[in-house]
Amino acid sequence: MGRRTQADRDAITIEIGYALASACFAAALAFGAVYGPVPAFSLSPTTGRVLAVVGAGVAAVVFVLRIAHVLRGFARRPENDGA
Repeated sequence: MGRRTQADRDAITIEIGYALASACFAAALAFGAVYGPVPAFSLSPTTGRVLAVVGAGVAAVVFVLRIAHVLRGFARRPENDGA
């Protein structure tokens, strides 16, 4: 295992950026799916708070899982030995 080239470091940086951006988007969708009914159906404040907490929890889990999925997939790619 040799030193990483600049291209390798650039690829890792781009992959991390993609993982973070896609994880933010997926987490926002997950939160919106859970919390969305509150403003749409004017639910009670207590129900709104519960759905906000549950939505935040679901969003956090989705965020972490998305990052792990993207970076694990990147790590499993075969090395490109100059070919």
